[in-house]
Amino acid sequence: MAALGAGAAVGRLWRCALRTLTPPVVRHQVKRFLLTEEILKLQEFQKKKLATLYNLNIGKDVFFQSINEKLEKNNILLKSELLALLHLCQTPADVEFAKQVIYRYQAENKNVMFGEYRFGPVVVRLCYELDLEDTAIALVKDQSLGDFFRDSTSYSILMDLLFTKGQYEKALDVLLEMRNQKVTFYGETYILAFAICYKLNNTDSYKICSALLDEVEMNGMRLPTQAYCFAVAFALKKSQYVIARHIYSQIRYTNGKLSKNVALLVKLHNEELEDVLDLLETAANPTGPVYVRKPEFSEQVMATIEEHLQDTELEMRYNQIYTKLKNSGQIIALTLDDLLCFTPRTNRHHIHLLKPRTVSRRTFQPLQSPLLAE
Repeated sequence: MAALGAGAAVGRLWRCALRTLTPPVVRHQVKRFLLTEEILKLQEFQKKKLATLYNLNIGKDVFFQSINEKLEKNNILLKSELLALLHLCQTPADVEFAKQVIYRYQAENKNVMFGEYRFGPVVVRLCYELDLEDTAIALVKDQSLGDFFRDSTSYSILMDLLFTKGQYEKALDVLLEMRNQKVTFYGETYILAFAICYKLNNTDSYKICSALLDEVEMNGMRLPTQAYCFAVAFALKKSQYVIARHIYSQIRYTNGKLSKNVALLVKLHNEELEDVLDLLETAANPTGPVYVRKPEFSEQVMATIEEHLQDTELEMRYNQIYTKLKNSGQIIALTLDDLLCFTPRTNRHHIHLLKPRTVSRRTFQPLQSPLLAE
C-alpha cells in the first residue's frame, strides 16, 4: 500500500512539475513576480521533490511516521532527514508537521553552525508552491528560530510571493523585518523594496524608498536598472520630477524598453519636450541593421505625451512621429506598470548543456557510461 501511495504521489508531483516547467506561449505575458528563476529556483525545487520521492525506499507515510517517532522519543534529528522531509511535503498538513520538526531541529542545533547550507530558502519555496504565505511570514519573523531564516534569499522569495498576491503591506513588513535583522540587501532586494513601495504609493512607503536610495548613493552602490526605474516611477507619481530625473541619471543601461519609456516620462514632466520628440523620432527612423529590434513604446506613455502636447506647436510633429511608430508596430499595449513588473531575463549561461550527462533523467541514478546518456 505504501508503494501504491508513493506511486500516486509521484504522479501528482509530475503533473505539478509539468505545469511549472511548461512555459506559456504568450508573447507579451506580464509576470507579476519580479525574481528570476535563478533565485526562485522553483523548477529545481520541483525536480528535487521528484527525486526525493523516487529514491525513498519506505514510502512517504512510513517516513513521516519514523520522524514522528523520533520526536516522541527525543531522538536526534539528522540534517538529511529534515531535508528529505521538506522535499516530501505535499499538503498544508504536511507543512504543519514539518514546522514541528524545524523547531525541534533548531533547538538541537542552535549552538551549531549550519555551514554553507541554508534550510530557509527550501522552506519558503515550499510555502511558495503551496500558497502558504502566512505560514512563511510567521516562521521568518519567529525570533526563537534564530538564524534559520536569516538570509537574503529566504526574505526575497517570501516578498516575491507576497508581491504576486498583491499583499504589499505584508511584503513591506517582511522588508522591514529583514532590515531589523540586519540581513544583507542585494540588487534583487532593492528591486523588491522599490516595487513594494511603488505599489503602496503612500507617504510612508515614499519615505522608505527615499531613505534606501540615499543609503545606496552614500555607499556608492549601483543597482539593477529595474530597481532605479521603480524608484523613478514612484517619484513621478509623487510629482517629484527633479528627483526623478536625478534618479534616472544613475541608470547605466538606458537602451532597454523599460528605460526608454521611463526616460520619456522624465523628460516630459521636466518640460524637455524637444528631447521627448527627438527620442521618439530617432526610434521611428532607425539607422541600424534590419535585424536589430526596434524600440517599443507603451500606448499609455504615448497617450500621456499626447495629452501634454495638446494645443501646442509641437502637436503636429508628435502626431506624425506617432503615426510612423504605430505603422511600424513600435507601439505596444503594455502599460508602464506592466513594463516595470516584467520579470527580468535570467543571466544563466547555457554552456552547461554541452557537458555530458552524469545522472539519469528517469531514475536520478549516476550513469555508468557516457553511452547511457539520455
